[in-house]
Amino acid sequence: MTEVGFYQLASKPLDAVLPRLLEKAVAAGLKTVVRSTDAALLARLDGALWSYDPASFLPHAIDGDDAAAQPILLTSGEAAANDADLLAVVDGTLPGDLEPYKRVLYLFDGGDEDALALARRHWKALSHRDGVSPVYWKEGEGGRWEKAG
Repeated sequence: MTEVGFYQLASKPLDAVLPRLLEKAVAAGLKTVVRSTDAALLARLDGALWSYDPASFLPHAIDGDDAAAQPILLTSGEAAANDADLLAVVDGTLPGDLEPYKRVLYLFDGGDEDALALARRHWKALSHRDGVSPVYWKEGEGGRWEKAG
C-alpha cells in the first residue's frame, strides 16, 4: 500500500517545508526523488536544500552521473534513477504508477486556487485506486504537521 500524503502549504513556502520533510526521510533511511518538469523550480529547491539550515546537511543532487548514488535526487525524469522509496511531488504532476514508492508527498500551495483544485482532483482519483491510501496533513501550532481526518 502506498500512502500519498497531501500537504497543503499555508504559512510557509515549499522551499521552507520540503527540506524539513526530507530530513525526516533521510533519518528514516528512505531514498527520495523530487520530480518536476520545471528546471527553475528544481534549481531553486537545490539552493534551498543547501542553505535551509547552516547546521544541517541533506545529501542530494540534480540529475547527473551520480544520480543512482543520491539519497535525494532532484529530477525531471520519469524513472527514479536512485531507486527511491519516496516521491515528492512539487508541481502537481503525479505519475501514473505509484507502486514503486512506499510513500508519496504531494505538496501544494493552499492559497493557489488552481493548485488546490488540482489537489482535490488527485485526492478524489486516488481515493478510488487500489493499493493507494491518501492522507491529508495540515499545519498545526508551531508549524508542525498533523494528520487530519
